[in-house]
Amino acid sequence: MPEPAATLASVRVDRPADGVVVLHVSGELDTSSAEELTRPLTEHLVEDVRGVVVDLGGVRFLGSAGLESLVVGSQRASGLGVPLVLVATSRATQRPIEATGLSSVFTVVGSVEEALSRF
Repeated sequence: MPEPAATLASVRVDRPADGVVVLHVSGELDTSSAEELTRPLTEHLVEDVRGVVVDLGGVRFLGSAGLESLVVGSQRASGLGVPLVLVATSRATQRPIEATGLSSVFTVVGSVEEALSRF
């Protein structure tokens, strides 16, 4: 039987260009599943990366623990000098980011292609 977090959220990793990582996130990011995002963010935010995109297009729910994972990832990226760009187009992802004032902290764009054009 799979762990509960595995059924709530998943992350697929894509490397569309040298030094660029796209994390395609789907499902629900809450206290029981936020680690599904935290782990790949930690693994892929390293010095030799030119940029990381977190595609939240498949996220149905973004709770405070999911937001915390994104904040921690953003802080790590900033410390490494690696740009981190979020793709958030749905109400389920845009609303929590805006309501918490994190839209001024994150770089948020409307598509993966737009995010990739920044690197």
